[in-house]
Amino acid sequence: MEEDGYATLMFRRVYPHRPEHVWDAIATPAGLSGWLMCTHAVIEERVGGRFEMISGPPGYRSTGTILAWDPPRLLEYEWNVAPVPEMPRGERAIFRYELTPDGDSTRLLVTYRRITRETARGFLPGLHAFLDRLEAQLGGGALPDWGRRFELHRNRYPSWSDHAPAAGE
Repeated sequence: MEEDGYATLMFRRVYPHRPEHVWDAIATPAGLSGWLMCTHAVIEERVGGRFEMISGPPGYRSTGTILAWDPPRLLEYEWNVAPVPEMPRGERAIFRYELTPDGDSTRLLVTYRRITRETARGFLPGLHAFLDRLEAQLGGGALPDWGRRFELHRNRYPSWSDHAPAAGE
């Protein structure tokens, strides 16, 4: 969905793991270090707390405030990134992870709001690749190569793929 130059990206996944296990992967520095390639994270576990990390293949440094913290159900935080060549206006987005128990599984709804249209082009296949890595991490398997997954998923988003930056850009 797009509005006024900004996009909202939503992904739904079901993981055959309990919400607490998924929560640990998305809301702790140790969990984020794998699937999200996070090399640094500060998470003050409360509404109003700090959420800061360096993540992804290019090592984006993001800062923000936790807007919702309800373990193991809801995490929402600001994702603020200063301008860099591939994001010349920087980003001031909101990332939200909603976990719903479903038997022994967890339904995960990921919503990224207020991403600039230009950044969203790469975030669609990129987030898809990250969620594939999350699935592998939760299952205890080897994490797939992010760049290869990005290229694989890039073609799944034809309305965006013509202008999507190359992996790692």
